[in-house]
Amino acid sequence: MREINLNHKKRNAITAVMALCCLSHPSPLSAQKNQQNAIAGGLSSTETRADSLLVSQLRRKGVRFSHNNSVTLLTTGQEKFDDLFKAIDQARSSIHLEYFNFRNDSINEELIRRLAAKAKEGIEVRAVFDGFGNASNNRPMRKRRLKAIRKQGIEIHEFKPMAFPWLHDIFNRDHRKIIVIDGKVAYTGGMNVADYYIKGTKAVGSWHDMHCRIEGDEVNTLQKIFLRMWRIVSGQDVHGAKYYRGVSDADYMAGLKPDTCRSAGKKMVGIINREPHVTKDIIRCFYLNAIKDAKDSIKLINPYFSLSHSLKKALRDAVSRGVKVEILLSMKSDIPLTPDCGFYNAHQLMKAGCTIWIYKPGFHHTKIITIDGQLCTVGSANLNARSLRWDREENAVIVDACTTHELNQLFEDQKKDSFKLTEAKWKQWRTPWQRFRGWFAHLLSPFL
Repeated sequence: MREINLNHKKRNAITAVMALCCLSHPSPLSAQKNQQNAIAGGLSSTETRADSLLVSQLRRKGVRFSHNNSVTLLTTGQEKFDDLFKAIDQARSSIHLEYFNFRNDSINEELIRRLAAKAKEGIEVRAVFDGFGNASNNRPMRKRRLKAIRKQGIEIHEFKPMAFPWLHDIFNRDHRKIIVIDGKVAYTGGMNVADYYIKGTKAVGSWHDMHCRIEGDEVNTLQKIFLRMWRIVSGQDVHGAKYYRGVSDADYMAGLKPDTCRSAGKKMVGIINREPHVTKDIIRCFYLNAIKDAKDSIKLINPYFSLSHSLKKALRDAVSRGVKVEILLSMKSDIPLTPDCGFYNAHQLMKAGCTIWIYKPGFHHTKIITIDGQLCTVGSANLNARSLRWDREENAVIVDACTTHELNQLFEDQKKDSFKLTEAKWKQWRTPWQRFRGWFAHLLSPFL
């Protein structure tokens, strides 16, 4: 009996030592569980990671995250449209498209041809475009073109058509880019429907932008956003289980670019959707908190870098606490004045310690940010007043180290075609007049 008691004491001692070792050196599995617990409940520890903090903050804002997603990055116009067209050709039930604009060009023609073929098969095809987006591009779809599209069985509606006196129609536009196929596969990102994403333009040269394809429960979130907009533009209340991802996936779709991450099918994704009067500050809060929560690195690409005072302060504060902040902007742009404001802001941030890269070959319309190698976003929102204060926007927030690494690698690749901004380079590159124009433009940033 004494021997049994001694053995019992020895076992207790060994168990205690093992427990202490586990606390000091947690296994990868327990570390992953701790991270999930931090994200689920929000930890008060100063060591809480930026992704955990940000997810908790977004959840308090009503953003829902799911853990069963795949995310495939489509980093060129060719990749995006090739992948999208393959998915459209294999659709079995419904195809929903929401874009800022469908430019009336060769890609539009090819898209409509494929959509018309699916409509002829009995597939439901619905499309929404923004009136201001259509009117402001250099090849808008006219009434005759829209009539021809509808005759082919495609339901297409315009959100807020431009009407005299126009001024009130400039605000609260639909700038989102969402495609949902069969309620099982979704695309989102920064590209509209235009052939210059593949061919470029004479004015700026090559156009760079990206989309991502999502499979998993966040497809349902994107479908809900589309169907709410569809109700607004058409008056139709489209609903039912057939429009949402249920027990089955889109395994019947072949030839799409795969998600090669080991985390494919297990990625944590949430959709931040800005709607006026409903979630008006959600994207602004995301960017601000992402920058404030960063502990190691920030990489940012955005085409319209007019920034608010709070975002500029957050970036300066990040540098002051030791975060490596890298920002990539395009030398060329598709609009006037706004780039001058962006260059002025870049110069100010450079003096505060940010590393600024100026991309030379063409126009970067990409809108991404990565935080600490753990979290990233792909979507439609620019860092200007239009996106953060007025327009309908939508971004996918991806909490996944592999996808974030892929975007970081994209950033590193683009640096090869960029120059690093220095004070000497600033004075060499920007004339006194251009520098003055940038200073003047930054005074107008709340309206750009």
